[in-house]
Amino acid sequence: MTSVFKSTVLALCASALGLSSSAVLAQAHQHAHALGHPTTAAQRTVLPFDETTWAHALQHGPRPAAYLFTTSYCSTCPAAFAVLHKAVQQRKDKPELNAVMMDVAGPQALRHATHFKGMTKMYAFDGFEPAIRQAVDPAWPNVTPYVVLVDAKGQTQRVIGPPPPAMLQRWLASR
Repeated sequence: MTSVFKSTVLALCASALGLSSSAVLAQAHQHAHALGHPTTAAQRTVLPFDETTWAHALQHGPRPAAYLFTTSYCSTCPAAFAVLHKAVQQRKDKPELNAVMMDVAGPQALRHATHFKGMTKMYAFDGFEPAIRQAVDPAWPNVTPYVVLVDAKGQTQRVIGPPPPAMLQRWLASR
């Protein structure tokens, strides 16, 4: 009976120490960011996205670039973004990989940034969702993830869900 008690106490102590070290590591990580260590723009801020942003991005934005339009409840959006990230990971000239949150802004949108590894910028749309869909693509049904790839020449390809390999090749080949 005593050995069971001792084992339980030891397991609880080890567990508590493990949690404590995790908390210390998390605080150290946050402290490093506060000291100005490199972070991505997406980790620091959410940019506004409205009905006029898309036209401006197409005319003046970076090329090539990818835009994943998502919602806070989209369970397949991180996987679609991972396909984009994997496609550009080995490239020297990495295209921008942007996420546009359709239903949350500010700190709520930032919470979702962790789901999009390799993201360059995070935008948030705060308004009437049909207006943004109309601005981006009038034929876009109310489905996410909606991915728009803008190639080096400014041509766009659109897909619901993860882009297939052939689409990614066309996007990255146009130089």
